[in-house]
Amino acid sequence: MSEAPDHPQDDPAERKMRFLFALRSRGVTDARVLTAMERVGRGAFVRGIFAERAYEDMPLPISCGQTISQPSVVGLMTQALNVQPRDVVLEVGTGSGYQAAILSHLARRVYTIDRHRRLVREAIDLFRAMDLTNITAVARDGSFGWPEQAPFDRIIVTAAAEDPPGPLMAQLKPGGIMVVPVGQSDAVQSLIKVTRGPNGFEYDELRPVRFVPLVEGLASE
Repeated sequence: MSEAPDHPQDDPAERKMRFLFALRSRGVTDARVLTAMERVGRGAFVRGIFAERAYEDMPLPISCGQTISQPSVVGLMTQALNVQPRDVVLEVGTGSGYQAAILSHLARRVYTIDRHRRLVREAIDLFRAMDLTNITAVARDGSFGWPEQAPFDRIIVTAAAEDPPGPLMAQLKPGGIMVVPVGQSDAVQSLIKVTRGPNGFEYDELRPVRFVPLVEGLASE
């Protein structure tokens, strides 16, 4: 059941309670993840006519033809990533910056990349306004990761690839975890957890999802 739309008379505390209850009811139960999502207001990352729907559990359009994922999917992906306080995390697909902001409360450092320069600029402005000093965001081709900063303890990909990208897997530390949507179309995708074990990579299928495709190269804007 979806949350009721927010109204001007909504009490912020009640809205936050509804938001957290919706997350828990959809399987987000990790206390650290819930605390991080409570601290990061999704409303700051949704602009224009969709702002009043920021706290509903649904994906919403953002700039450059992209979307901000629904909060429950953000929570479940973050929970699967199992971020530890000393971890260095790579996010591929900055988008609105919402996922990176949540990760910043869980990890030591977050590196986030996006092929859209405009999205990176807007996200950096939000990170500064929120005083999130442990996030580094740049515009670059996410399909190749960030070799200069590798290896990473955790990698999260917020766009769907046909297979877990080889360059990203190579940048994962031993014992590291990557969470990535995999699928050949926007209609059939699975969220995959990849763990780099002592004898190679282990794969766990978590749930069906729907993400924009992972595209090579930098966008024009």
